[in-house]
Amino acid sequence: MKSMLPSSDVRPPAVFPDAERLAAAAAAIVADALRESRPVRLVLAGGTTPKRCYALLAEMDLSWARTTVLFGDERCLPPLDPETNFQIASETLLPRVCPATVHRIPGELGPDAAAAAYEPLVGAAPCDLVLLGIGTDGHTASLFPGNAALGATGYVVGVRNAAKPPPERVSFTFRALREARRVVILATGADKKDAVRRAFAHEVPAGMIDHAEWLVTADAA
Repeated sequence: MKSMLPSSDVRPPAVFPDAERLAAAAAAIVADALRESRPVRLVLAGGTTPKRCYALLAEMDLSWARTTVLFGDERCLPPLDPETNFQIASETLLPRVCPATVHRIPGELGPDAAAAAYEPLVGAAPCDLVLLGIGTDGHTASLFPGNAALGATGYVVGVRNAAKPPPERVSFTFRALREARRVVILATGADKKDAVRRAFAHEVPAGMIDHAEWLVTADAA
């Protein structure tokens, strides 16, 4: 397994004055990927920061026909629960992506069964573009500091004892994230400032994806 420690070659973050302009930049990255003349495996993140990006994408005139949509993590809740990443995306973007292929994580099966069901989808080919957020503790996807899931060797892992509710989740592993062609991490708000600092010091999971690009607001930088 590749070391958990990233290389020392860290890209400086792209800094934006506010969350709206950051969301627009993230949406532009996704739109550019979809305009390429090849199939795209796009991985969506949950949380409030990507939600505005998805709303902007839903307003764009884009062809989704060659796109496969996956999710980088999910809570082990019923699929229509408002806290699931799938439902968050469904409220904004997913109604507009037809005829894209959308693969939700079946978190309602529990962490182990859901991870086993999603593993072949993620492991089939490297993902082209992965969107991630960062928590105030430095977690990304559902890879939390100190959690046993950090050491998983496959592509998808069932997470237990997560540091924030719900405690049972499913997540891409470091292997899946590191093999992705492009990873973009979004960070907004002054409450993320310490987490971003620790990520660039390689002290938390969000800082352990060595080729990740960072889009951050000025108050988080």
